[in-house]
Amino acid sequence: MPQPLRIQSDEVLYHLTTRGVDRRAIFLDDDDRRFFLRLLDGVVRLDGFVIHAYCLMTNHVHLLVETPGANVARGMQRLLAHYAREHNARAGRNGHLFERRYLDRLVETDEHLISTARYLVRNPVEARLCDHPGDWPWSSYRATAGLAPRPRFLTTARVLAALDPRRPVARTLYRSFCDELEARSGKIAA
Repeated sequence: MPQPLRIQSDEVLYHLTTRGVDRRAIFLDDDDRRFFLRLLDGVVRLDGFVIHAYCLMTNHVHLLVETPGANVARGMQRLLAHYAREHNARAGRNGHLFERRYLDRLVETDEHLISTARYLVRNPVEARLCDHPGDWPWSSYRATAGLAPRPRFLTTARVLAALDPRRPVARTLYRSFCDELEARSGKIAA
């Protein structure tokens, strides 16, 4: 049975996720991650995606993406197909890299936006890959928190503005909001 068509509209904010076949690694090393981020930068330039947050895990990816044009499918196809071809060539493998087509969830409120941004950057902590979101170099946490330069493809304005219109205050609130779960165990709502 064919997949249902995606709902695509302009000015939509999505939480997009994709993972490897059988939950296998899609990133074998940091070169793979850097290559993926270069491709993401290209999708931002070519397809007009606005990236508000991201996290590259070992076997999956999370993106918080706004699509000013009704083109999420085209941009994601460009990103994932190109990455899969190059990854397979480099790894000497054939076949599908990704388990299925990417998952998309609409993000409709500022509260949902900031809780999703937190969920993304806390993924490595919850997976016990690091102790703090700032320890994971493959997410938007450091740039949004003002602890590292912002990659060209990432915009932090909307996430920060959802917390406070004053950027320094918003960054402090963002760090506190993302660190809030450090003292307690349990799952994150997003």
